[in-house]
Amino acid sequence: MSEQQRVRVTGPPRRRRIPRGQSPGESDRLGEIYLGSLMRDQLVSAAITLVLLTLGIGSLPLVFWLFPGLASIAPLGVPLPWILLGVLVYPFLVLLGWLYVRRAERSEAAFAELNHKHDQAYPEDDE
Repeated sequence: MSEQQRVRVTGPPRRRRIPRGQSPGESDRLGEIYLGSLMRDQLVSAAITLVLLTLGIGSLPLVFWLFPGLASIAPLGVPLPWILLGVLVYPFLVLLGWLYVRRAERSEAAFAELNHKHDQAYPEDDE
């Protein structure tokens, strides 16, 4: 029998090789601007997600403190705080995570597209 070489798969194949220790776009000033834009967009995405998380889940104790009558509501015999914190919080977290990942992937795709266009327009910069 012939032996096959093992291949470790760590993610989708990349379009091009990047020199070790260098991220895409670090080779020139325009690349630095693209990279800064990507990092800024990622920071904004993280901040928006954090604000939504804080408003959505972090405000629940305040709501129950301001409106103590809500704690006595028991749909299907289960207290409302238990339903909110034990059941409904998880779909909310999954939705926030999905939206964050979707926005991050769009930002990275736009960054890769800009880098690709720049590399095609200025092929001599790759040396």
